[in-house]
Amino acid sequence: MAIGGGKNHRFALYDMIMLKDNHIDVAGGITRAVANAVNYLKANNQDLLIEVETRNLQEVKDAVGTGAVDVIMLDNMSLEQMKEAVKLIEGKCKTEASGGITEATLRAVAECGVDYISVGALTHSVKSLDLSLKVFG
Repeated sequence: MAIGGGKNHRFALYDMIMLKDNHIDVAGGITRAVANAVNYLKANNQDLLIEVETRNLQEVKDAVGTGAVDVIMLDNMSLEQMKEAVKLIEGKCKTEASGGITEATLRAVAECGVDYISVGALTHSVKSLDLSLKVFG
């Protein structure tokens, strides 16, 4: 990955707060989930970025409205929804496209104006290469 120019935006949960759909649903929405995360960081004197997964444009608006989100993940959105989300966000935070992105759709997703693109196929659909280390004399 690194040789090809890719990079991890986090390695584990200690690198960044990642509020996924389940966290948001249990908290009662993005506004509450982000407030809980901000309160946790303050109470524990921690300085971590907050990323929020969004599933639709209303959730994007909610995430921007908190003023506390560093990265908004646009999860499983159409190209048109991603373009609209980037306009709504207006550079107030970084954007990450995620969900079902493949080598075939990568360029079109990038052209939506997102800052980062997550491609799960790089890890879960990789084809192994059989390399022999035999030495012939």
